[in-house]
Amino acid sequence: MRLFTRPQLNGIGLVVLAAGLALTGCSVRQVAVNSVGNILAKGGSGGAFASDEDPELVRAAVPFSLKLMESLLLESPEHEALLVATAGGFTQYAYAFVQQEADEAEETDFAHAIEQRLRARKLYVRARDYGLRALEVSHPGFGAAFDADPIAAVAVMGEDDVPALYWTAAAWASAISLAKDDPALIGELPQMEALIDRAHALDADYDYGAIHTFLMSYELARVGGEGDPVERARVHFGRAIELTGGKKVSPYVTWAENTCVQSQDVAEFRRLLDAALAIDVNERPEWRLENTIMQRRARRLLDQIDILFLNP
Repeated sequence: MRLFTRPQLNGIGLVVLAAGLALTGCSVRQVAVNSVGNILAKGGSGGAFASDEDPELVRAAVPFSLKLMESLLLESPEHEALLVATAGGFTQYAYAFVQQEADEAEETDFAHAIEQRLRARKLYVRARDYGLRALEVSHPGFGAAFDADPIAAVAVMGEDDVPALYWTAAAWASAISLAKDDPALIGELPQMEALIDRAHALDADYDYGAIHTFLMSYELARVGGEGDPVERARVHFGRAIELTGGKKVSPYVTWAENTCVQSQDVAEFRRLLDAALAIDVNERPEWRLENTIMQRRARRLLDQIDILFLNP
């Protein structure tokens, strides 16, 4: 999962402008809201979050950014780009800082882990709903059509819709993965699958293999897929490594955590996580934060070998 390439803040000026919106006339105010929304949606700070080396600093800063985006959406509820960026922002925040905290707390504070997973699930659902709103804006009537026939509804989507399709699916799948006690949410798996499959059909290589990294884990659980699920996942793994030049940590961690644990291949598990930890996070500054966070996950997984493998 890509982490914090957008949304980001463009300095104090945005905060001042947002705070002053209430003082302007209606039409001027709307123009101002849309202008700020455009900047936020495009990641106007030049990757200040994505390139940061301090995850805890970003963890403290991101909620303010997300709440600012939600405030702007109250003023401009059909700002498609801002809806997509907000969906992506909540998904990334929930995974990087809420779900990861739950995973790390599980062995020492199970109650806190449960609490954080519930919070993460709510944030994922929130993100999904923003993504669905974006698709409704770009294709009026999409919601009703999607409820009736998900595959037919997404068939009208074009390449411009891939970011919304991807982030909506990523948020939805993440919520479902934490919904063992929610049969209704689990039952929405076909809708999520329709979104990610359409995104893959339109632009399989989107965002340096983000869709391939997603499908690496999903193919192992897909119901009714053709052929060997491990081989389907392996194809996505290979393409993700190719598209990132082997400089992103997440494909290695995703393959190790899902495929290697399932097959109980501890040697391959160690090899992949060692490769992930060998990546220089400073070589690609635009991926620095994501790689730093995912290397932390890689270290935790290596520490859990005795738990994850029957014969480590």
